[in-house]
Amino acid sequence: MRIAVLADIHGNFDALEAVVEDLERTKPDIVVNLGDCLSGPLKARETADLLLTKGWLTVCGNHDRYLVEQSIDELPRSDRAAAEQLQAHHFDWLRTLPFSAQAADGVTLFHATPTNDNRYLAERPHQGGHIRRSEGEIAEELAGVAASLILCGHSHLPRLVTLPDGRNIFNPGSVGLPAYDDDLPEWHVMEAQSPHARYGIAEQCRSGWRFSFHALPYDWAAAADLALANGRTDWAHALATGFALIPDRPDQ
Repeated sequence: MRIAVLADIHGNFDALEAVVEDLERTKPDIVVNLGDCLSGPLKARETADLLLTKGWLTVCGNHDRYLVEQSIDELPRSDRAAAEQLQAHHFDWLRTLPFSAQAADGVTLFHATPTNDNRYLAERPHQGGHIRRSEGEIAEELAGVAASLILCGHSHLPRLVTLPDGRNIFNPGSVGLPAYDDDLPEWHVMEAQSPHARYGIAEQCRSGWRFSFHALPYDWAAAADLALANGRTDWAHALATGFALIPDRPDQ
């Protein structure tokens, strides 16, 4: 069984199209989507329309939840930019997304952690960046989760962790937003350090699970130009470079 794992598309339709094209080559048995599908100043409506045609097993990310829980006037600007593009049936679809799901026996998926859609599982913000959580910390977060394969996103960073008990945590990285900064739980940045569209493949073999990370080229300059036209210099820089826009960096 081969499972394609997508996460954190963030309305980047062009990046999603590159992944869909590559799926024709990798030919997975199952495709799952770990949420945060639409938020951002790009092509939320086109992204939603494409996802609706695919019918992939999709869980709700924190930004998907914000879109249906808050009025447009209450939303932060990335979520508001997406909400202004969406129609009623797109919001209806978002409301159907579960917090977590099972893709197969022993395979569970959720956006961030089993109990919180806005908390990193394998990383912890630290001094403006992040550090990897210890195996013990990760195991505590996964208390009660017995699946041998645990699929999560949220950090936008490709990550594979195998715990001593054999459980695998697989984060494919972000399809559509390779870098960002966030104020919670303290200010920090997450950076894939290249602008590629990312997804992953988990393949069940006789000896266990085998994993591959895929980083795809697409016209990220056009995506950056769209973000810039929509007033988002930070997104434009992240999309074009894979690094967050930090004004005091010597190269910015």
